[in-house]
Amino acid sequence: MWDYRTPGIPDELFERTDDVPITKEDVRALAISKLRLKEGYSAIDVGCGSGSITVELCLQTRGAVYAIDLDSNAVELTKRNLQKFGVNAQVILAKAQDALPSLPPVDAVVVGGTWGDTKQVIQLAADRLKKGGRIVIDTILIETMYHALSAVSEMNLQDVDVTQVTISKARKVTTGTMMLSRNPVMMISATKA
Repeated sequence: MWDYRTPGIPDELFERTDDVPITKEDVRALAISKLRLKEGYSAIDVGCGSGSITVELCLQTRGAVYAIDLDSNAVELTKRNLQKFGVNAQVILAKAQDALPSLPPVDAVVVGGTWGDTKQVIQLAADRLKKGGRIVIDTILIETMYHALSAVSEMNLQDVDVTQVTISKARKVTTGTMMLSRNPVMMISATKA
């Protein structure tokens, strides 16, 4: 299905529904690159939504990948996308706070959904990281970014980087090509000391 080693699978290749969010391909490619993955690494996707990041993690690492979401529609959609791309992950229907403590240590964590418990979810996610492991937190809400930055500053994380990304995509209109902006995304990446 996706025969390339680069991240950024086109969004239209994923199964989609209106009620389950997807991390758009350009933002997903940036998030995956900030994880600094290697083959054999293990990873967790918190707030997996459509499973687009979960699929990319599986393809990049070929290691153990765990996907967590509290929405049963998201879990089912993630499973369908994993099957479509021919990859495997353990998909968990649960609150992140309930699932994270029972997962093994991993090399990488992506936090895309915290459901209002940002600090606790980030702390639990960082606790699952092996020494030298990477975490990426992405959000579109300013309030979530505030809580995420607060959580990261309280932990012993290194190489903290904060990036805001605004992507525009072209769309043909009758008189030419118009650029349409997508939601700005704020992203924190860091390494566990």
